[in-house]
Amino acid sequence: MTNDDLPARLAELSQRVAVLEAEAEIRRIQARYMFLCDTPCPEFGIADDEERIARIMALYAPDAVWEGVGAYYDGQFGRAVGHDAIRAHFRSFWGGKRDPALVLNVHYLTSEQIHVSGDEADGQWVHCQPWIFSDGSALLRSSRLNNAFRRIDGAWKITRTRTENVFVTPLPPAHGVVHPQTSVLMRP
Repeated sequence: MTNDDLPARLAELSQRVAVLEAEAEIRRIQARYMFLCDTPCPEFGIADDEERIARIMALYAPDAVWEGVGAYYDGQFGRAVGHDAIRAHFRSFWGGKRDPALVLNVHYLTSEQIHVSGDEADGQWVHCQPWIFSDGSALLRSSRLNNAFRRIDGAWKITRTRTENVFVTPLPPAHGVVHPQTSVLMRP
């Protein structure tokens, strides 16, 4: 490499580092979103469901879309556009509005792909999650995620959460009878 090549090489390396940093931030945002959606909520210091929802909403752009797509999720989850609609969507999961109540839900992410193009990005994941309800019923759900992100004022935000069912299957009665009422993971 000559001194004449150095500016071009540094610019190339700078761009590659920027992409890697963007991928890492998007990975953290997606994982944080799933973490905050777990039940019981493992985030220490969350006083109630409204605070949990506020922390989730802080990950989203104001014009974001949350949607369930495909034959199974179109009718179950629908489409919510903007903070108010997405907030209402999350309120339907927590706050004693479900009967039977959701007592355990844990998200396991896999098969990650993140593609960054400047201040826009998309990512795909597969996730699997057990759901256990207060009446003892339980199910196992798996979905494909195709999400979008945008850098706004220097910070990455979710602009689209799109989830499509892979499968939902009931679990045997009394599955997961031992589970925490609250999480103590993040306590000091």
